[in-house]
Amino acid sequence: MTIQLHCFGESGNSYKAALALQLSGLDWEPVFVDFFNGATRSPEFRTGINDMGEAPVMVDGDIKLSQSGVIQQYVSDKSGKFAGEGAEKYEVMRWVLWDNHKLSSMAGMTRFLINFLPEQHCNPDVIAFSQGRLKAAYTVLDSHLKGRDWIVGNGVTNADLSCCGYLYYPEPFGFDRTDWPHIDAWLTRLSEQPGWKHPYDLMPGRPSDRGL
Repeated sequence: MTIQLHCFGESGNSYKAALALQLSGLDWEPVFVDFFNGATRSPEFRTGINDMGEAPVMVDGDIKLSQSGVIQQYVSDKSGKFAGEGAEKYEVMRWVLWDNHKLSSMAGMTRFLINFLPEQHCNPDVIAFSQGRLKAAYTVLDSHLKGRDWIVGNGVTNADLSCCGYLYYPEPFGFDRTDWPHIDAWLTRLSEQPGWKHPYDLMPGRPSDRGL
């Protein structure tokens, strides 16, 4: 049975789950969520897809899961990939949780504020604060990757698939790969993995669809 991932291309959290599925070799397909036209706020979505009103949502037969980290773990359990071996699995989990709290949460919000929110609603002080938090997160990740190919161990894990979630997007939000050489090299290595695709090529939905 084909796994379905309810997702949209602009969502870095959706990308984490989609990339895990893509690189795992499991049979899957994206199902477009029209987020910018209010799909996740509709009664139909909240009743039939996800009562939390969020994407991504993975459906595999009778199993329905939301939250990218949970979906990544499901992919690992089903495919035997990306979770880490032995004690490394806890280190993988540590980085996934760090990313969700320190990196992706701030990157997603900052990118949304700068690129997708009407200008009159943008608060430059909030954006500056968020970018300061992000700089601290980039510093942690860049320092950790010095002398390493991957965040944990000797291959791609959910730590990599989580932390990269927003870092391939072209829209400006205060991240320039050239400022962070170890992150830059790591993102290049990850993009060279067989089956890797850019988020706008892996999932339906991109700003140009809305004339942006």
